[in-house]
Amino acid sequence: MILETERLALSPVTPEDSALIYPVMADPEVMAHMDVAAMDDPDMTLAFIEGRVGEMERGEAFYWSVRLSADGTFLGSVDLSDIDRRHHRAEIGFVLARPVWGQGYGYEAVQAVLSHAATLGFRRLWARTQVGDNASEKLLTKLGFEIEGYMKGHVDHDGERRDCRLWGLLL
Repeated sequence: MILETERLALSPVTPEDSALIYPVMADPEVMAHMDVAAMDDPDMTLAFIEGRVGEMERGEAFYWSVRLSADGTFLGSVDLSDIDRRHHRAEIGFVLARPVWGQGYGYEAVQAVLSHAATLGFRRLWARTQVGDNASEKLLTKLGFEIEGYMKGHVDHDGERRDCRLWGLLL
């Protein structure tokens, strides 16, 4: 399903998107607060995206490429994953290319996914941030998410144990 906002078009991720996603996932600054380190191999990114497409085909997740409506410029991606249909909940995630940070695209894209999640019957969304990811935490706060927990050493990022915050939102 394609989601549209005033400035953006969110379309399901395809393997062809891996060439666009690779520069984002190869940027160490973008990946500084992600669960995996920056990817230095386009084939790794393709395999990563193919895995996500498989999750979508099995109904386990939704992954969208975020593009400008005006010219199709790729900006990043947003997802609903770890879907639990019995409890009507899912995790939301997002990543944007560094050149478009601070322009409101993340808010706009995630807001579209929140609205779509509500129409699909989800009643609770959650997100996880690594401590120090101030931009993501600011965005989640602006969207109405609240801190619900703290997980010490939850993520291994390139051999470094990192703490995470758990965020929640009731729809």
